[in-house]
Amino acid sequence: MTPVNPIVDFYSNASPDHRGRYLQEILEWSDDELERVHDYIQWLFPLPDRSGFNVSAPVLDGGTIREFRSRPSLQRNMRASFLRMLAFYGLEIAELPGPVVRSESSFAQRSENWLTENNHNHLRITRILRSSRLLGLDAEALAFFGLLADIYNLEISSSFPRISDETFRFWKSAVF
Repeated sequence: MTPVNPIVDFYSNASPDHRGRYLQEILEWSDDELERVHDYIQWLFPLPDRSGFNVSAPVLDGGTIREFRSRPSLQRNMRASFLRMLAFYGLEIAELPGPVVRSESSFAQRSENWLTENNHNHLRITRILRSSRLLGLDAEALAFFGLLADIYNLEISSSFPRISDETFRFWKSAVF
């Protein structure tokens, strides 16, 4: 039986993604697994555009966006995905919907994984920002962007910035 709405069903834990993985399973993956596997991010943070990387990933439509914005259970699960990815990057929110900050215990180590020039995680961050805004996590996306802007501003003053101007423009356009 084909799910009526694969994104809503996945986020409701009613059906798995295209590889048979449920949301809760992915959220429990280690950081190494989140880094190594590349076809889950389109399910955690869907967009209205077809993915060039994962053609099996569903695409957001207006009805799905409205459903996410109106159902607290979907918002809760979306927030869990958002928080998991923040932890993956060595970031955290002390109190929702407070500011996103560097985790004292993990930022130094975790940032080595994504705070490098031309890193594929920069694309993931763009997706996370845009999807979060579309699906109702406006405050969280803005808070995440605020920290990314702070990091970018530090980077552009260094001899070898690890975040390009182009990447920052993508992040900004994903949020505003």
